[in-house]
Amino acid sequence: MQTYVIYDIVNDRIRKKIADVCLDYGLHRIQYSAFRGDINTTRRRALEEKLAVQLGKAEGVIEVMGVCAKDYDKRTVIEENGK
Repeated sequence: MQTYVIYDIVNDRIRKKIADVCLDYGLHRIQYSAFRGDINTTRRRALEEKLAVQLGKAEGVIEVMGVCAKDYDKRTVIEENGK
């Protein structure tokens, strides 16, 4: 299942740790504070727990969303690479 992680975290050090966790789970950065990747439910739950530990009591919010294949295939990507 495609999983999106989107976050808004004030502390630079914590924000870097969150990004590192996402990368450790094989997610790919799609925006500065947004990652996406294909992980199963068990790994997604483990990811959520690790993200919660890294955020701790720091100010911020992290959203983790699973998207089924049917809905993921319906997505629209609009991109301009400037060339």
